[in-house]
Amino acid sequence: MARLFGTDGVRGLANKDITAELAVELAVAAAHVLGQLGAFHEDGTKPRAIIAHDPRPSGDFISAAIAAGLASAGVDVEDAGVLPTPGLAYLVESTGADLGVMVSASHNPHPDNGIKFFARGGTKLPDEVEDAIEARMGEDWERPQGTAVGSITRFDGAVDAYVNHLLSTLDSRLDGVTVVADCANGAAYETGPKVLEAAGATVHVIGDRTDGKQINEDIGSTHLEQLQAAVKEKGADLGVAFDGDADRCLAVDADGTVIDGDQIMAILAVDFQERGKLPQNTLVVTVMSNLGLKLAMQEHGIQLAQTAVGDRYVLEEMNFAGYRLGGEQSGHVVMTEYATTGDGELTALHLLQRLVTSGRSAAELATVMTRMPQSLINVKGVDKTRANIDAGVMDAIKDAEKQLGTTGRVLLRPSGTEPVVRVMVEAPTDEQASEVCEKLAAVVKERLAL
Repeated sequence: MARLFGTDGVRGLANKDITAELAVELAVAAAHVLGQLGAFHEDGTKPRAIIAHDPRPSGDFISAAIAAGLASAGVDVEDAGVLPTPGLAYLVESTGADLGVMVSASHNPHPDNGIKFFARGGTKLPDEVEDAIEARMGEDWERPQGTAVGSITRFDGAVDAYVNHLLSTLDSRLDGVTVVADCANGAAYETGPKVLEAAGATVHVIGDRTDGKQINEDIGSTHLEQLQAAVKEKGADLGVAFDGDADRCLAVDADGTVIDGDQIMAILAVDFQERGKLPQNTLVVTVMSNLGLKLAMQEHGIQLAQTAVGDRYVLEEMNFAGYRLGGEQSGHVVMTEYATTGDGELTALHLLQRLVTSGRSAAELATVMTRMPQSLINVKGVDKTRANIDAGVMDAIKDAEKQLGTTGRVLLRPSGTEPVVRVMVEAPTDEQASEVCEKLAAVVKERLAL
């Protein structure tokens, strides 16, 4: 049976895969496992959890089910309402809560939803704890009664607390900068514009619908076309795009040219290095990061530490070794001096701060690295569990690597959040990258077809 948890929590079609019943069971199991691991109080007082959700329509009933499950297991629950995922992580860490639960399917379309847990301190759960939660779902348990059950209350002031925290991370105001903020019709619709304006920027907003019905729909960090057009129309210095739960940020310069997560990390790494905020001169990235990032960092004397795909694995490496900056090409950027997880709004603020303090345009800053031509194909309708064991696929990968030699790279990876296999090829030219990628993707589709 497939593992319930993916690389970023439990995710699927709301009210089909992610049901109220599943949410209750997950919440109860999480309370039991974290209590068993010593995360809850020895003095007999009730543990406390904070929950939040993005604005997609199913968020209300799933959040209610999670709150019910936690309260039935003796946990006091505070509901922060609509809030970005990193906002919830901050509240868990700053208030000393024992548990956080975010209801969001991140960049997925609005019919989907998901559930992800944060431990005390605002950190994501390691794989073994998620496995323990899954193992205890549906078990018999002794239910508390009377005053031993938990309460469910509203967390007042969540938005202001998070915005004030973000502002406190800046050393310089953003006066004189014009920015277009694309909130993806998601969780950043309030906090994104609010924090940018409070920092001094002139802000134009797109993607700020509050009902969640068009979350990520042709907008946000996975669909940059509207942002590119708006930046040029408004004559903005920069455009920033978040995803549905605002833990990602991508950008476009004044001409509408995309600045991806690798380029953002390169810009911030040099900034951090100059300010003495890059311990061991090391940036943490995943295997998906472009080769151009590695070459650029070598020129600046910055080392790369590489992890599996997923900001949780980036964070594990950062926390283990004491690094402060890391992330993914997709726009998850982690700054552990200020946050316990990837934070799109924090990333946008610090990218804009670099514009102000350097006196350079976004386009000029992005020249810190030259991206190697890269082609990525998401192969659907295949058995992703066989992606790295099928002999025919393995032979095709070897052939592609032999063709590219030392001038390129091949990566084949089953997605942790979607039913697809990702095929990525880097090569000296766009034509060769596309040709090799399409050939390999065809083999994957044929060999692994369901």
